[in-house]
Amino acid sequence: MAERGASGGGSGGDSLDKSITLPPDEIFRNLENAKRFAIDIGGSLTKLAYYSTVQHKVAKVRSFDHPGKDVEQDHEPPYEISVQEEITARLHFIKFENTYMEACLDFIRDHLVNTETKVIQATGGGAYKFKDLIEEKLRLKVDKEDVMTCLIKGCNFVLKNIPHEAFMYQKDSDPEFRFQTNHPNIFPYLLVNIGSGVSIVKVETEDRFEWIGGSSIGGGTFWGLGALLTKTKKFDELLQLASRGRHANVDMLVQDIYGGAHQTLGLSGNLIASSFGKSATADREFSKEDMAKSLLHMISNDIGQLACLYAKLHGLDRVYFGGFFIRGHPVTMRTITYSINFFSKGEVQALFLRHEGYLGAIGAFLKGAEQDNPNQYSWGENYAASSGLMSTSPELCPTQRARSGTFDLLEMDRLERPLVNLPLLLDPSSYVPDTVDLTDDALARQYWLTCFEEALDGVVKRAVASQPESMDAVERAEKFRQKYWGKLQTLRHQPFAYGTLTVRSLLDTREHCLNEFNFPDPYSKVKQKENGLALKCFQSVTRSLDSLGWEERQLALVKGLLAGNVFDWGAKAVSDVLESDPQFGFEEAKRKLQERPWLVDSYTKWLQRLKGPPHKCALIFADNSGIDIILGVFPFVRELLFRGTEVILACNSGPALNDVTYSESLIVAERIAAMDPIICTALREDRLLLVQTGSSSPCLDLSLCTSRTTTCMVLPFAMWVLWTKLKSLVEKCLSPLSILLACSVLSAKSRLDKGLAVLVRERGADLVVIEGMGRAIHTNYHALLRCESLKLAVVKNAWLAERLGGQLFSVIFKYEVPTK
Repeated sequence: MAERGASGGGSGGDSLDKSITLPPDEIFRNLENAKRFAIDIGGSLTKLAYYSTVQHKVAKVRSFDHPGKDVEQDHEPPYEISVQEEITARLHFIKFENTYMEACLDFIRDHLVNTETKVIQATGGGAYKFKDLIEEKLRLKVDKEDVMTCLIKGCNFVLKNIPHEAFMYQKDSDPEFRFQTNHPNIFPYLLVNIGSGVSIVKVETEDRFEWIGGSSIGGGTFWGLGALLTKTKKFDELLQLASRGRHANVDMLVQDIYGGAHQTLGLSGNLIASSFGKSATADREFSKEDMAKSLLHMISNDIGQLACLYAKLHGLDRVYFGGFFIRGHPVTMRTITYSINFFSKGEVQALFLRHEGYLGAIGAFLKGAEQDNPNQYSWGENYAASSGLMSTSPELCPTQRARSGTFDLLEMDRLERPLVNLPLLLDPSSYVPDTVDLTDDALARQYWLTCFEEALDGVVKRAVASQPESMDAVERAEKFRQKYWGKLQTLRHQPFAYGTLTVRSLLDTREHCLNEFNFPDPYSKVKQKENGLALKCFQSVTRSLDSLGWEERQLALVKGLLAGNVFDWGAKAVSDVLESDPQFGFEEAKRKLQERPWLVDSYTKWLQRLKGPPHKCALIFADNSGIDIILGVFPFVRELLFRGTEVILACNSGPALNDVTYSESLIVAERIAAMDPIICTALREDRLLLVQTGSSSPCLDLSLCTSRTTTCMVLPFAMWVLWTKLKSLVEKCLSPLSILLACSVLSAKSRLDKGLAVLVRERGADLVVIEGMGRAIHTNYHALLRCESLKLAVVKNAWLAERLGGQLFSVIFKYEVPTK
C-alpha cells in the first residue's frame, strides 16, 4: 500500500481537523460502536485496527396471508416491503504518520462511547515507545504482541480473504500490475519483510512458521545512506528522487567494463557490474536523483538475490514481499522482481501485496480476538470505504495523491459463514470468473467506465424513488453519486486500485456505495410490481406450453428463458424500453430475440441430450425478478421436475439491481405452488430446493473469497410456509421478546443449515444452468465444470454484442459437456 507525504505539516498537538484533508469522522468511522482495538507502530507509520458494529438499512419482504384467494384476481401486490435496521460487523484499518499520533488518540478518546475493550493489542517497535501515551490517552492497557507472529497472521488473513491481494509487478508490461487469483491452498510460501532491516520467514501452515534468515541492509539502510548522500530526510522524498534518477550515471555497467565484448559472455550490457562504481573515478558531482536511484537499485537487488537464494534452498517458488520499504513504489518492485527473475532463472515468483502495510495491525487484532474465533467467518473488502492501492509514481494522478492526504483506509465486512469452492469446478486453482480483464483491455475499460458514468443519473433517480417517504433520500442519493463518481475517476487513473478491474467489480463497487448511504434495494418496488404482474400470467403460460408437442415445447421453454432474461433493468437498452413502454411484456420480448441460428447456438446438442435419460439434479442460478424468474425459469424448472430431475434453485442472498433475491423467491414459489401441482409436490417432497447463494452481486463467482456466492441456507418449503403462518400468529399474540424467542427455537430445530457446496455433493448435481449477462457472459463464460453446463443469456448491450460478433439482443446458448 502506498504512503503519501503530509499535505501540510503539523505536530502531534495540532488539531486533527486542521492537519488532514479528510474530515476525521470519515477516517475513524463507527468509533461509537468500537469493540476491540489493535495497533502496529513502526518507525514512521502507525496502523490502527478496530472492530465495530455497523447499523444499516435492509429491505425485507413478507408474504401477505390471503388463504384461498385466486392469484389471478388478486390486485394487491404479492408481498409487502419494509425497510428495517440490521447490525453487521466490520473491521476498520487506518494508516497514518506517527506525527499525527497524539491528535488521533485524542480524537479516538473523545468519540469512544461504549467500548467493551479494556486492552489494546500492540505490535511493532513503537509499541514500547508510545505505550505510556496510548494508555494515558485511551485509558486502555497496552498488551504487546510478537511482531513476527502478527505479520504472519496478517499475511495469511489477507491472502485468504481479499481477492486479488497478491500481484506481480512488470514495469514494461501493460498493465504493470498482474493480480493473482486466490489459490485454495496458500501454503507454503516465503515472506520477506523489509523494514529497517530484512527478515525472511518460511510459512508452512496457519500456525507453523520459521525465521530462516535476514539482513541488516534494508529500508533503514536506504533511508540512512540516502539522507547522507542527498541531505533528504523524508523517506517518500527519497523515493521520489529515485523515480526521477538515472542510475547508469553513477553505477558501473557490464558494458562499461567489457564494451561490445559483453555479448560474447552472454551478458546484457545494462547489467550493474558495480553499484556506485563510477563515483570513484569521476571528477564531476552526481545529482541527488541519480544517487538515490543507484542506492535503491543496490539495496533492492541485494534483497532480491538474498530472497531468491533462501527460496531455492527451501524449495519454495512463491515469495511475498512486505514492509514499509515497498510502499507500492514502482522502481522498488521492478528491481526486486528483476533480481528474483535473474537469479532464479524465472523459477521463483516475486509477489507483492495490496495491503502489505496492514499485516502487523491485522495480525495483532486477530491475536486479541482469538476467543471470538474470527477465522470461522469470511471477510470481504468494502470498496466504498477503502482507499485502494495507490501508486507513488509521480506521473500517476498527482491530484488524487494530494487530495487523499496522509491517511489510508481499509474496511472489511464480516460474512456470517465461511466460503468454499463450488465442488463442480473442474480446477478451482485455475478458475477465473471474469471474462474480460479491464485492467488489461484499455478499450473495454474506457467503454465500461463511461457506461457506468452515464448510468449514474438513472441509478440516483431509482434510489430516490425507492424511498418516497424518506425526508433525506435526495441528499443521501447525491452523496452516493459523489462517492461512486469519485471511485470511477480513481479507476480511470489507477485501474489496479482494487485488484483486477472487471465489470463485476464495477457493479459490486456500486452496490457497496448504495449500501453505504442506506439504499439497500433501489429496485424493490419495481420487482414487487413485476412479480405481481408475472404471477397473473403463469398459468396461461404453462397451459400454452402443455398444449405443445414434446420437441416444440423444449424450444418454447428455452425461448421463454431467453425472453425472460431480456427484463434486466441494469441494461440501458432494456431500461429505456421498459420506462417508455409500460406495456412491453413477455411476448414482445420473444419478438426481440435473435432468430436461430443464434450467436452461440448449442440448442441442437441440448435437445439431443434431452432425448436421453434425465439428469439426476440440476443446479440453476437465477437472474432477474418478475417475468424472468416466474415465466422463464419456473416453467423450465417444472419441465425438469416432470422429467424426474431434482432442482436446486439458487438466488442472491441480497439485492442487486432487479435480480431476484432468496426471500423473494420463497414468496414467488409459494404463490406458484398454489397454482401448479408439479411445483407444489416437488416443494413438499424436497425435490425442488430453494437456496441462497450468499451473493449480493449481479455477477457470479464460483470460487473462494470473491462475490460471496457459494454459501447458502436451505429451508424446506413446507417448513417455511409453517414458519410464516406461525410468525403471523405469534406477532398477534406475543410480545417482541417472545417473538424473538420463538424465532430462535424454530430456527434452531427446523433449518437445514447446509452450504450450497454440501448440498450439491449430497444431491449429486450433474447439470449447472447459469442464466443472464452478468452470470453467464461477464463471468463464467469460459468456466470449466465437472458436469454438464448450460450458459444462456441475451446480449443487451450493443457494444458488447458487436465485440462478440453479433447485434443487440443476440442470443448466447452454450451447452457444454466435460471431456471424459
